[in-house]
Amino acid sequence: MFRRTFLTTAAAGVGLGFTALRAQTATLRIGLITPPAHQWSKSAEALSARLAAKSNGELTLNVLAAGQLGSESQMLQQLQTGALDFAFLTIGEFANRDADFGALLAPYLVRGIPEARRLLAQPTATELLGKTRRMGMEGLGFGLAGMRQILLRRPAVTGADLAGRKIRSLPLPQELDFWTKCGATPTPLPLPALYDAMSNGQIDGMQIDYEGAWNSRYFDLGQEMLASDHMLFPMVAVASARRWQSFAPEMRMLIAAEITAEIENILGAYETLDPAYRGQIEATGFAVHPVGPEFFGDAVNAWYDEWRVKTPLLTSLEAEAGRR
Repeated sequence: MFRRTFLTTAAAGVGLGFTALRAQTATLRIGLITPPAHQWSKSAEALSARLAAKSNGELTLNVLAAGQLGSESQMLQQLQTGALDFAFLTIGEFANRDADFGALLAPYLVRGIPEARRLLAQPTATELLGKTRRMGMEGLGFGLAGMRQILLRRPAVTGADLAGRKIRSLPLPQELDFWTKCGATPTPLPLPALYDAMSNGQIDGMQIDYEGAWNSRYFDLGQEMLASDHMLFPMVAVASARRWQSFAPEMRMLIAAEITAEIENILGAYETLDPAYRGQIEATGFAVHPVGPEFFGDAVNAWYDEWRVKTPLLTSLEAEAGRR
């Protein structure tokens, strides 16, 4: 069954007015690991509502948040087989398969959300997005979460105070190497285990954004947050390549435009969410202390010296970010 609907391409930045489209009737699914209160999950719900409205109810997008479909690795496999239609995934699973994606985790590559937003629209990020096709997916855009901060059970006056401390990180070579160079002990843990690990002393701290620290009340378990803004944390919006090719061109156009529009909403949201969540944390009286790259001593420069050789694409990102 088909109905006529209309699509404005303004969301993609092209002022061509309205184009008549015909959308296939379909019930689709999008998977995420983030809880319902997280901005990515909220945006997925907004995307679902807009697709239903733009298709006159012909497209239904079911949002499966909070890891209902399993881990990101499991969701990626489902995307590859066509068992899942779409996902908002962290950069982790892509970096594990192609080290170039991990270059986006370079310490102090950008100085906040506005710079991160601009970087993710540059040619190198677009090149990375195209690499998802080799993994059985269609990359539809880069979003992000808040900048990474450091939440500690005990305060750290200098970077040397991190020596030997177990800091929760993602199991990615780029992150593990950064914390090792800082003298800390990087400790990968799945997100559901993080609260208990922090409360029982299994870890001494974590890198986390203000949103996660506030929504999950991680700051209740620590004594200090270092406002470091030391890394951005990209999200990749993807479709199953198998499912994507089965859609009619008009349907692909509609979905791509609406996902693009929602990614822009995500990028814009974090420009206000980061300072807002920080303000809420500080309002409780919790200690939040700003630190810059100098806090980490030689670790940042040593990291770049090594990873420019391992991933030459990093130099392109640095140039686009204005870092070099």
